[in-house]
Amino acid sequence: MTLIKSHSRIRIKQRAVPVALIACLGFAGADAIAANRVDQVNERYIKENAKTGKDWPTHGFDHAETRFSPLSQVSSDNVDKLGLAWSYNLESSRGVEATPLIVDGVMYVTASWSVVHALDAKTGKKLWTYDPEVPPETGSKGCCDVVNRGVALYEGNVYVASFDGRLIAINAKTGQKVWEKNTLTNSEMSYTITGAPRVFNGNVIIGNGGADLGVRGYITAYDAKTGEQKWRWFTVPGNPNEPFENEAMAKAAKTWDPNGKYWEAGGGGTVWSSMVFDPDLNLMYIGTGNGSPWSHKKRSPEGGDNLYLASIVALNPDTGEYVWHYQATPGDNWDYTSTQDMILSDLEIDGELRKVIMQAPKNGFFFVIDRKTGEFLSAENFVDVNWAKGYDSNGRPIEIPAARTMEEPFDIKPGPFGGHNWHSMSFNSQTGLAYFPTQHIPITLVEDPNWTDIDSNELGQPMSGVGWNTAYKLNVAPPSSRPFGRLTAWDPVKQQEAWRYEHVSPWNGGTLSTAGNLVFQGTADARFMAFDAKTGKQLWESPMGTGVIAAPVTYEVDGTQYVSIAAGWGGVYGKSQRGSDLKTPGTVYTFALNATAEMPEFTKYQLNSLVSGVKYDPELIEEGTGLYVSNCVFCHGVPGVDKGGNIPNLGYSKSAVIENLNTFVFNGPFVSRGMPDFTGMLSESDVEKIKAFIQGTADAIRPKNQ
Repeated sequence: MTLIKSHSRIRIKQRAVPVALIACLGFAGADAIAANRVDQVNERYIKENAKTGKDWPTHGFDHAETRFSPLSQVSSDNVDKLGLAWSYNLESSRGVEATPLIVDGVMYVTASWSVVHALDAKTGKKLWTYDPEVPPETGSKGCCDVVNRGVALYEGNVYVASFDGRLIAINAKTGQKVWEKNTLTNSEMSYTITGAPRVFNGNVIIGNGGADLGVRGYITAYDAKTGEQKWRWFTVPGNPNEPFENEAMAKAAKTWDPNGKYWEAGGGGTVWSSMVFDPDLNLMYIGTGNGSPWSHKKRSPEGGDNLYLASIVALNPDTGEYVWHYQATPGDNWDYTSTQDMILSDLEIDGELRKVIMQAPKNGFFFVIDRKTGEFLSAENFVDVNWAKGYDSNGRPIEIPAARTMEEPFDIKPGPFGGHNWHSMSFNSQTGLAYFPTQHIPITLVEDPNWTDIDSNELGQPMSGVGWNTAYKLNVAPPSSRPFGRLTAWDPVKQQEAWRYEHVSPWNGGTLSTAGNLVFQGTADARFMAFDAKTGKQLWESPMGTGVIAAPVTYEVDGTQYVSIAAGWGGVYGKSQRGSDLKTPGTVYTFALNATAEMPEFTKYQLNSLVSGVKYDPELIEEGTGLYVSNCVFCHGVPGVDKGGNIPNLGYSKSAVIENLNTFVFNGPFVSRGMPDFTGMLSESDVEKIKAFIQGTADAIRPKNQ
């Protein structure tokens, strides 16, 4: 359950504002946006812009998604002179994961709940906003916060995918909706969209999320002008008793055990983040997600690779036809998605120039794959791993048996949060290095003998009350490994670390690299930092009002280079954990040399004293523990132990909140902000048991002198 409260000093705009009132031009930027060249943005525009770097017209900057800018006005020699040029309040209290796009002096950026903001990129003045009015009750369908990673631009339109599964085309100059399509095959299932669309050859491409809660992954292409569906490709096979959609699905079905009835839980494999396009080869590449449920044994009892989970898949962007695949984690058993950034480059390997695709997915290995054929070239671990010893010459992992069986609690490395998650990677062709945030968040896994099917909801099954499907018990034995977060610079040819910078927490932001010999990154502890791209020396930092998880961008307007980042703490880890003592609304910060704008006021995170005085029956604590794990823990963390993220920790609630918990749980005041309504899912007696667990835990950890 998700209780969200705003501090009195933070005024968050209510989301019920009619679209007609906010999708309009404003301020002095109206004339500028009318003359803007956004209607020229297409494949050719993106290719030409990559030479100058003046704009940031697509998610990863260029078709190869390098996130490397040729701009060098800001360099390692003068970055210490960066100052704030402007800031803009996104009016968001949840996670901000967006990459802003900039064309001809106009920025397009999204906040949580899929709200789009168009800004003057030189001044930060608002031009228009568009709110797709996502129904708040759909917030409970998402695993990982109501986030959005940004928009796509193509020939005059802005494309945003709403959290509840719609793809919407908006006129880039007016903010008015052009068309809208429901992308979901089944709106009753827990499908969501958090990723940024891409446009390849005039087709808007979008995937979806939801594998943790039981869905079947797929990706769909729509005509950019009309919204007509052009093709759809499923990532895993459906019911084997029904005809398969194509030969690729028939091939995949041979790698799944039908005795597991995997199709009832969807199978997973959702394409919830990364896509990339090679216009010369006319191939697009998608990264696919984890299995549903997580446990391979439950999903496919007799084994099998379970294609096309945890894979890079090459498709024809015009038809959606399968071309090749490489599976990084056969028979995924650990939530090891391959949905992390993929970057294209030409690298000299063993004396031969190869067209490659690079990826550092959650499983902890950095992969270099031939992007024409899918041939495995190399893989080495960039963090400590204990599920595999390495990869053989055929590109198969050399697994450690104990990590596969999970018969005893196993402190898996990396944990399900990944050695690298969705946070963006960049690649600098001048240094030959890839830069990305790496981490470990300890979690022990053990097979759950009581898990039966997609509707399994027994006490202690993690978040099963709201539909999660892991088929594992989590942290029934405490992990012995330690958490960390760092910035890693990686040489993909030598397959070794070039340098690292240790952060104070996991869950740090994505990266930007530039021709000015710089790497920029935001951090969990609310800083924005610049590093020497060759050596890793820290050169500059600025405080942020909140932890940063998104990636920065850079662009040029009227001869001035700007560096911009959208900040707002959240995501699946950030819902219940934090790396700073600040809680400021989501904000876009933009910097330039010698700029002198004032930072907005930062707001401290208000942590109350441990809850006390709530009457409870100690006999109810044990059952309350199981109910809390099944309904609350991923959002609120452990009462009194965790400090809360962008959702409060209930162990630090006012006693009146816990005493009257039923008024929040059953169609309470926070349902309008995304909290599940547990009416019919929990009983009044269940709530009494949860109250006993919360207060009992607070009492158990309270210092004896309090």
